[in-house]
Amino acid sequence: MDILSHIKNEIGWITLNRPEALNALSMTMTHEFSQLLDAWENTATVKAVVVEGAGEKAFCAGGDIRALYEAKKQGDLQACKDFFREEYALNAKIYQYTKPYVALIDGIAMGGGMGVSITGSHRIVTERALLAMPETGIGLFPDAGATTFLNQAPGIMGLYLGLTGIRLKAEDALWTGLATHFMPSSTLPLFKADLTKGMPLEEALSLHSQAPLKQGFLEHHQDLIETYFHKPSLKEILPALKNDPSPFAQNTYNTLLSKSPTSLAVTFRQLKEVGPLLSFAERMQMEFTLSQHFVEDHDFIEGIRALLVDKDQLPRWKPATVEEVQSQDIEAYFSPTRERPLQESPLSS
Repeated sequence: MDILSHIKNEIGWITLNRPEALNALSMTMTHEFSQLLDAWENTATVKAVVVEGAGEKAFCAGGDIRALYEAKKQGDLQACKDFFREEYALNAKIYQYTKPYVALIDGIAMGGGMGVSITGSHRIVTERALLAMPETGIGLFPDAGATTFLNQAPGIMGLYLGLTGIRLKAEDALWTGLATHFMPSSTLPLFKADLTKGMPLEEALSLHSQAPLKQGFLEHHQDLIETYFHKPSLKEILPALKNDPSPFAQNTYNTLLSKSPTSLAVTFRQLKEVGPLLSFAERMQMEFTLSQHFVEDHDFIEGIRALLVDKDQLPRWKPATVEEVQSQDIEAYFSPTRERPLQESPLSS
């Protein structure tokens, strides 16, 4: 079974159980996950939910985009669109959950894996945690609730994370607020055992949590990130980085050059220009609208091909450069589609 679940001493436990796929979420898993949360929210004997990933490598590496690739290749666009509907509805459910929701991030959490962890109330990271929103590298955009949780990071940090897809260690996750607690990986079994024995969640967190490890990459480079990514347009960020010979600027510039130009432009508008003005419900609907446009676009399928299928690491983006991206084309991604709204009844703000 790809999802394991049980209730013990007023805790509902969910294990994402696809270790061979780094616990990537399939449509079936997403649906079952959502049903469990619904059932437990209405069960008085469940006081909190704890979610973890099976295996030694990952909490959850994201949605099963290989399955989306195959569906798109077969012409089944509806399967792709339905996947995003299910995923985003689950992310919204977690964000609004009325009971404590605890994610044990002991390994990789990327993309959709962030959506089922960072949207929850308690996000525990270990020294093995590795977090990222790498969507611009596969011709997509930071989704699964990222318009909300990235914009809750300090200053312009969320835009930097969304554009570059940089991978964060525990200290970075804690500093940005993406994570709420740190525990050594070796301590997690003790924490889980105490919960299983009936220790209240907050008491167990207080007993086993530790202070942040050290200053992370983001905090160390905060001034530089603020300087470059506060610029009013993407087309001003890139030349400023290019003209700075420092290692940080050159590494960041080369990172951005590897991403889909369309994805970069959409992400800039999503996180800096549109997202901050919206309620949570409106942000989730915006992400759903964007996803429906992206599954019909060239770059999404090309990015998956280059990075995950053929693995030649040579995506052929269209257009090929940020300079070629037209503002009216980016605006079109934000225009309503014929798909019914993400949820028929509005989400709370």
